[in-house]
Amino acid sequence: MEKLSVFIITYDCARTLGACLESVKWADEIVMLDSDSTDGTLGLAQKYGCHVYQSNFLGYGKTKQLAIDKTHNNWVLHVDADEMLSPALQGEIRDLLKSGPTADGYLIPRLDQLFWEMNHPGTRLNSQLKLFDKQRGRMNDMAVHSDPDVDGRVEKLKNVFYHFSDVDIHSKVEKINGYSTGLVADKLAKGQRPSPWKLVFYPPLVFLQQFFLQRNFLNGWAGFIGSVIGGFYAFLRYAKLYEHYRFEEPWTTRLPQGAPIVRDARDEAGRIVNPVESSDGKK
Repeated sequence: MEKLSVFIITYDCARTLGACLESVKWADEIVMLDSDSTDGTLGLAQKYGCHVYQSNFLGYGKTKQLAIDKTHNNWVLHVDADEMLSPALQGEIRDLLKSGPTADGYLIPRLDQLFWEMNHPGTRLNSQLKLFDKQRGRMNDMAVHSDPDVDGRVEKLKNVFYHFSDVDIHSKVEKINGYSTGLVADKLAKGQRPSPWKLVFYPPLVFLQQFFLQRNFLNGWAGFIGSVIGGFYAFLRYAKLYEHYRFEEPWTTRLPQGAPIVRDARDEAGRIVNPVESSDGKK
């Protein structure tokens, strides 16, 4: 029988962490890598006997890999603090580890919360590689959507885990705004440049894919709104990449004479921090 280590990265996530830990409390080890939480996160970790380590947030990929490095068993299961294993999935994983895994990694279907309801089971569920042998896999270095890269056979489990993140439209839009900013670094690392065609045509294609091909129409108005936001997320990713390259290019030949160089008045996050004097000394 294989032993299992669960690893979680956390920051101020007490609202959902209790349900998450309750669903994995049967694991042989729970490793939590926290980034100085100030709510009840650490109290819940103590309640469930987690091994807690502290670290600055290094981006999702690197932070998750650091958590894996703290585990003591070969088989690891990654869960986020806003995720919970269904009872059926818990049983399926325990049976798998007892009988002996036949693959090096396992995809698990995800059932998402979509604002005021859970996704209709008839929609096409996303699957994520959550369970794997850490001797054959490690997290990639992507800043946002990081997944393990497994060198070996990958199979898929039948039962779902629940994802409670999109509790309302505000939090969904806030999240994709942050994600789209983080993805600029990933695209730059891959050498991607902005494409006006993707900026114009890719967002509506994403909407059509989510609403019709993924059958999000089964979720009613929640599905329509979610698909529109999905298209907007695609738009933000390429719009911010375009913005990055515009700020990286020389502006002095494109602006009116005496205009400030806006690029020099921004911090690393792209926020204007103070006016820059123009060539004539005016603000």
